[in-house]
Amino acid sequence: MNRRKVKPAVWAVLAVAVVAIAGGCSVAWVAKSNAVVNEGSLYVPSGSDFSTLVDSLRAGSDEATGGRIRFVGPFEVYARRIGLTEEVEPGHYTLEKGMNIIQIARMLNLGEQTPVDVVVRPSRLPGILAARVATQIEADSTALHEAMRDPSLLAEYGFDSELELFSIFIPNTYEMWWTESPREFIGRMKREYDRFWSDERTAKLARTRLNRMEVISLAAILCEETQKTDEMPTMAGAYINRLRLGMPLQADPTVKYAMGDFTLRRILNKHLRTPSPYNTYVNRGLPPTPITMPTIAAIDAVLDFVEHKYIYFCAKEDFSGYHNFAETYAAHLVNARRYAAELDRRNIK
Repeated sequence: MNRRKVKPAVWAVLAVAVVAIAGGCSVAWVAKSNAVVNEGSLYVPSGSDFSTLVDSLRAGSDEATGGRIRFVGPFEVYARRIGLTEEVEPGHYTLEKGMNIIQIARMLNLGEQTPVDVVVRPSRLPGILAARVATQIEADSTALHEAMRDPSLLAEYGFDSELELFSIFIPNTYEMWWTESPREFIGRMKREYDRFWSDERTAKLARTRLNRMEVISLAAILCEETQKTDEMPTMAGAYINRLRLGMPLQADPTVKYAMGDFTLRRILNKHLRTPSPYNTYVNRGLPPTPITMPTIAAIDAVLDFVEHKYIYFCAKEDFSGYHNFAETYAAHLVNARRYAAELDRRNIK
């Protein structure tokens, strides 16, 4: 029986078909395979293009894969198919263990960001706050600080300066998008500030005879005077007594703020004469703006201040961090001398 010879050209076509089928199966297998070995975060900055995104995926630190994900080549093929190459959505994305390249590409294409936890920690100055926040969101510290001084933004919220605006920042942890702009960040803080002043807290203002800014300012002094939250309501009561008597607050932390020197361990008479609207030894009443960002505990301590007859207080000579309170100046002098004697004994200048 004679068999026909298959022409070389036909064999070539068959070979290509077989390779195509095998390649298609391989691509399909890769597309559904685990591309993320170890869970991690992927940050895509604003303005990134597709090549930058691919470089980020390829340049990861995962030793097991050589990058953030496996199968970067097939990822590029699929990403181009769904149009991810045309526009890349910036943001913080979570690469979950077990995700395949289809899931990764679709997540990035849809811009399905994962929020970040931004910790707002007590800070003495707006610039310090801006630097701390800039390590947690995309915006840099310069842009954040400039937004705090933006006249149009200040006017929008009814403030005259960044130091007044500083009073709206409540230390806490906030969930937000990594791509929040400086204005969006400040807007979020203003909404949190308004939410913080609940009906219950607002009702307590009447008892203090202070407004919100004044409560924040007094709470800021408390934070600099003591780390003992359990004595803050008593100390707040002493300061409120001074305010109601028309006495200067004579708060040492305001002298440090006025001098711009927070390292002072001992306030001397020469320091008390520092000319500044923040120096409560030479000016009556509260400072014009907070001298630091107070904690929630300090703010609530002012609102829940203890009513008593104490006017004076001085750090205890045992350096426990607590204070001796006194109703009279004579009793206060006794406490102050004991503390000064211990400072001398320890050679603290």
